[in-house]
Amino acid sequence: MSVAVILSAPGAGATPAQFGHGVAPVPAPVPGRTPDEALHDAASAFVLNWVDGEGRVVRRDQGNDTVSEGQAYGMLVAVAVGDEPRFQKIWTWTREHLQRADGLLAWHWANGAVVDPTPASDADLDAARALVRAGALFERPDLTADGNQLAGRIMDQLTLTTLHGRILLPGPWANQEAGISYNPSYPSPAAFAILGRSTGDPRWQELATGTTAVTAALLTAGTLPPDWALIRTDGSVQPVRAPGGRGPGKYSYDAARVPVRLAESCSPADLTAAANTAPALRISGMAAPLDLPGATAAGVAHPIFRVAMAAALAAAGHHAEARSDLEWAETLNNAHPTYYGTAWIALGRIYLDSPVLGGCPALPH
Repeated sequence: MSVAVILSAPGAGATPAQFGHGVAPVPAPVPGRTPDEALHDAASAFVLNWVDGEGRVVRRDQGNDTVSEGQAYGMLVAVAVGDEPRFQKIWTWTREHLQRADGLLAWHWANGAVVDPTPASDADLDAARALVRAGALFERPDLTADGNQLAGRIMDQLTLTTLHGRILLPGPWANQEAGISYNPSYPSPAAFAILGRSTGDPRWQELATGTTAVTAALLTAGTLPPDWALIRTDGSVQPVRAPGGRGPGKYSYDAARVPVRLAESCSPADLTAAANTAPALRISGMAAPLDLPGATAAGVAHPIFRVAMAAALAAAGHHAEARSDLEWAETLNNAHPTYYGTAWIALGRIYLDSPVLGGCPALPH
């Protein structure tokens, strides 16, 4: 049986306090922490400030609403630190408030009700992965069954075969006349492998193959991924600024997740793709969004971009620099705590430094 690690406030003597939108300032990173201590501190920071007592992940900096993505992040963090009671609360709230009749998750909840029932495939994918890992680590066949069921719904309703192979649709709306709207930060090669093993469904390998092909089309030498792309009927892949939109693509808050997801993959090709983004990120000095191919766009410095840099550097074998960037991200987030920044600092440390979620961490212990 697993032993739950109940998450507490990070650092010595930290307690919740009002900061901005009711967010507790997190103590500065402690010099000399072990990777496990840094991971626990990052996970604690997310749970302390963004998960309420009922298991709802509250975006306190965005109007106190909740999105399926956040619920999935909470589930991943809880299972990564072995906190079964917290995991159960988050999953129960998610199931009771967001799960649709078809088994997928409504993406947006606010003021006591679902305000947009459309599913977002990244959230469903992360939630299915968290359930399957929780089932294995907590010895809970019921959670494994829930994860496999959700995985089946994703495969049946949110994937499509293209000239590149099977791809993950961001939502059921994405297949349009101009082409298929595609978000390269939604797929997770590690999640595909985990769900493929758990369900025995060979389509997960098809999805991994198709995703690799689209990623290769987007990440030519020295380039960064866009937030969104358009896959046309002739197979061409064009970065775009918004779903169905035109104009130059943008490397921003979505796209920064791409190197992180690639860097935890067990596939050498995915690791290489993550590493190949490092030169462009270094040249740009990335801490804010970019208009592709590289001009700094309007925006403030945000920790997600340093987490992305850490992932790229870790994949390229620059481990000390990667750890330094993770610390830098924490320092930036401490000054201006956000839901998204805190989540991706925690997930970045977990994905890059621990095999507990079933991936292949790029940083050595």
